[in-house]
Amino acid sequence: MNSYFNRRTLAKALLVGAAASPFVLRSKAFASSCDDHIVRIGSTSAPDTMNPFATWSSAFPLFYTYDCLVGVDAQRHDDRKGFAQTWSVADDSLAWTFKIWPGMKWSDGQPATARDAAFTFNYLLGSIGKPDELNIGQNSTNGMEQIASVTATDDETLQIVSKAPTRWPVDNYLLMVPEHIWKDISYADARSTFRNDPPLVGTGPMIVAEFQQGQFVRLAPNPYFRTGKPTTAGMIVHQFSTQDPIAQGLKSGSLDYGGVTAAQWADLSKNPNVVVGEARNEQRDYLAFNTASAEGAGSTKALQDPAFRDAIGYAIDQKTIVDRAYRGHADPGVGIAMPVAADYYSDLGDIRRHFDLAEAARRLDEAGYRDTNADGVREDKEGNSFQLELIAGNLSGVYEIPIAVTQLIAGWLSQIGIPVSVTQLDSGALGARIKPPADGGGGWDLLIASTWLSTSPHDLLSLGSRKALNNTSYWTNEKFEKYFSELDSTVDVKKSQLLVDQAARLIYTDSPYIMLSYPLTLEAHRKDCFEGWGTDDAVSQWGYFPFDRLKPRNG
Repeated sequence: MNSYFNRRTLAKALLVGAAASPFVLRSKAFASSCDDHIVRIGSTSAPDTMNPFATWSSAFPLFYTYDCLVGVDAQRHDDRKGFAQTWSVADDSLAWTFKIWPGMKWSDGQPATARDAAFTFNYLLGSIGKPDELNIGQNSTNGMEQIASVTATDDETLQIVSKAPTRWPVDNYLLMVPEHIWKDISYADARSTFRNDPPLVGTGPMIVAEFQQGQFVRLAPNPYFRTGKPTTAGMIVHQFSTQDPIAQGLKSGSLDYGGVTAAQWADLSKNPNVVVGEARNEQRDYLAFNTASAEGAGSTKALQDPAFRDAIGYAIDQKTIVDRAYRGHADPGVGIAMPVAADYYSDLGDIRRHFDLAEAARRLDEAGYRDTNADGVREDKEGNSFQLELIAGNLSGVYEIPIAVTQLIAGWLSQIGIPVSVTQLDSGALGARIKPPADGGGGWDLLIASTWLSTSPHDLLSLGSRKALNNTSYWTNEKFEKYFSELDSTVDVKKSQLLVDQAARLIYTDSPYIMLSYPLTLEAHRKDCFEGWGTDDAVSQWGYFPFDRLKPRNG
C-alpha cells in the first residue's frame, strides 16, 4: 500500500481535527441533527479529489461510498462485510474464491457483480509497467505483482489466483468501482485530471453527493444498500484546520461526532450530553532520518550512519513524550509493530534503548561526532558543525502530533550538541517535501510525522521497504527487503511472526526511524440525536460503521 501516512494510510481522518470558513459556520449545514436527522461530523482530514486512483487523502469519505472486496473491518467483525459476502482459499493457498452479495446494486440502481470487482483489479493490473501506471492513490498497483489472474466466473463469484501464497487478496483495501463508470477513463486521466465529481456511484451505505474542498463533504443514504437504506437522512463531514472548533461543536450540539485532543477529551468527559472514548489504533508517530546518499540527501553524511542514528535514539524519552505531550493517551514508541498488532508486537526488551543523555553523548563521541572546539556544538566527520533541519507537520488522515513532541526532541538534541532548526509545515507542503527524491522530495535532515496502515505484516514492514512510498527515511537494506519479500509470499502466521520479528529487530538497530509513540484514538460523540454508535470505537477506522445503522432517537 503506497502512502505517505500512512491510513487509513489507512483512520483516523475523521477523528483528527482552527476555525472553519465563515461560509461553513454560517450555513444551514450546522442546523440541528435532532431535527433533520443528518449526522454532522467534524474532521481535520483534507480530501482533495473523490478519485481513489489519484489520492490517499480522501480515504474518508470514500470508505463510506465504496466497499473493499474484504478489507480490515470484515475480517474483524462479522457484521461489517464489504463487496464480498464470503471468501475462502484453496489448499494450495494460491486460489482465492469470493462470493459477492447476490442481487447487490450500485447506488444508481445498476447491478453490482463480481465482474465489477474483476474490472477494478484488472484495470490496475493492466496499468503495470506503463507510463501512467496507477501507483499513486489508494487504488494502487502496489502488491499486485503477486497476482497471476483475476476472473469473474459468474456474477456472484470472483477468483483471484496468486503467483505464491499470500494474504494480499483479503488484506488489501482497494475500493471496488463500477465498470460502467470507469471503463472509458484512461490511465492518464485516472491518475491525474479525472476528479470523479459527485454524485458518486458506490455500494456503501452513504454516497458522496457534494464536495466543497476545504469546507465539507455531504453524503446521502444509498437507497440500494445491501442490508437496507440507512435510516438517517445523510451525513455532512465538515473540514477544519484544528480540533478546536470540533470540541466547540460537540459542546454546542452543532456537531455529533469528532476526534479531540487530550485536553478537550478531559473537558468533554464532564459534559452530560457527550460520550468520550479512547482505543488503540494503527498510527505510529516517528522521528525519521533522511538516509539518502545522493539525490535528496540531507545536510550531513552523519544521517547515513547507523551509529549516529542509534546514539540519537538514546536522547529520546518516549515515556516523557507520552506523559507530557499526550497526557498519557498513547503508548510509548518502540518498534515498527504497534501494540494493536497483537500477533506481531514486541517490546524488544533485549535490545531496547533507554533514555540517557550521557549515554547518547558517549556514543556520539565513540562514533566520531565530537565537539572539538568546545563551542557546545558537535562536528560531523567532515569537520562541519551540526545544524540539522527538522521538518514536522500533520499529514491528512492521521491524528495531530502535539507541538510539544517537536519541542521536547529539539530540546534533548540541543543538550547533546546537535542543534536543530524546526520547520513546521501544513499537510500539503509536508507531503511534497517527503516525497521520494526522484519525485522532488528530500533535502531535509529530520522528520517528525505519522503513518497509519493496517496490522497486516506487509503494512507493518512497508515503512522500511524501498518499494513503498511511505518509506519516508529513504532507507534501503537488502536483508530487510529479503524479509519483506518473503513475508509477502507467506500465509502461515507463525512464519510471518518470525519474519516480522527479524525485520523489526533489524530496522530498530539500524535506526532509520525512532518510534516516538502510538497515540490512542480520542473521540467524542453526542448522545441526544442518534443511537447505534460503537462501544469500543464509536466509529470504525477502516470502513463505514456505524453509518449503516445509526438511528435518529426521535425518528
